[in-house]
Amino acid sequence: MFGASLGKRVNDLVGAVENRDDERFFAALQGVARATPKARRDEVQAALGRLVPVLEQIPFGMGGDLAQLAGSMADYGTDPAVVVPTLVNRATGAMEQAARFEQLHRAAFGAVPDAEDPAQIESTLERFVSSAAERGMTEQDAAGLVEAWFCGGQWVQPVLYLSQRKDVRAMLPERPRLTAAIDATREQIGTAHWLYGLLLVLDEEPLIVLHRATGRGFRVTISGIGDNFQLHTLLAAALIGDESRGMLPGQRPSAAEIAAASDCEDLTPPGGIRGNFNLVDAAGEWIWNEGRPADIPKLEGMRVVVVDPPPYQRTWNAGRPYPLMRPTVTVHGPLRADEAARWLSLVKPSQRG
Repeated sequence: MFGASLGKRVNDLVGAVENRDDERFFAALQGVARATPKARRDEVQAALGRLVPVLEQIPFGMGGDLAQLAGSMADYGTDPAVVVPTLVNRATGAMEQAARFEQLHRAAFGAVPDAEDPAQIESTLERFVSSAAERGMTEQDAAGLVEAWFCGGQWVQPVLYLSQRKDVRAMLPERPRLTAAIDATREQIGTAHWLYGLLLVLDEEPLIVLHRATGRGFRVTISGIGDNFQLHTLLAAALIGDESRGMLPGQRPSAAEIAAASDCEDLTPPGGIRGNFNLVDAAGEWIWNEGRPADIPKLEGMRVVVVDPPPYQRTWNAGRPYPLMRPTVTVHGPLRADEAARWLSLVKPSQRG
């Protein structure tokens, strides 16, 4: 049995949903939020289990705040798996309906309203719902699509928040369906844009890293890296060092730069972050910092990164795009000289000067 304080507030919330009592619901929601940090982890876990059936059925508009609260509660519980499938399913459904709204609205009225501007909800409802019959829809179904458009981002937010955890990324259900739904709405809904990037994050991904000038190579495994700016810094931190010990030449990133790309709260160290070298793929194409590790093509089943000298000075501001995601770069040791030479013989020269 979970704690009386948290339990009472969850019961109040469930009752308010059953009775469609908005005032009581939001009061109970605030009570659950206040009680959660004070409860034991097993009590929070039980509370989450009690909330799952509510999350499965509550309308998108009424339930957006509850979905976000459930996402934050998962950090106080013992296992996020109790709520992640439901949050993913509802976020996916919301984005599928939002994409349907966009399609129908563009066909009937042209440009869509700003999904993050609540001032446009009333006029959009009136326009879209009043013309529902022309599209062969009921007014209720039309209103549901509008609700998904304006409120769906709230349902994506807890999935975005929790997916910065490696264990959650590993358990995401129906990932192809989720990715397709997020891809369809990421240009219009901010949380979908950021979740799309997280869905492309590689975990336990092996790389072959080759240094063209010295002929050295390394086997590296990466996890939780959000973009190639971050990859650039963390590879430099892991590989630049004492050349007599097989490390690469160059100026290693500063402690502040490494921390900004890893786990510190300050993502933007004074003076920004500087580039250390140029990254090139096996086909000789530059690996742009604006891209992601998942964009790096494979050669013989491995993603290959070739390190060349920087062609010009590069600097950027932020160390990582996802503040709560903890990256890892593990160097498994240098390749044997003959193995590094074989890989270098397979890669193309840089296609740019």
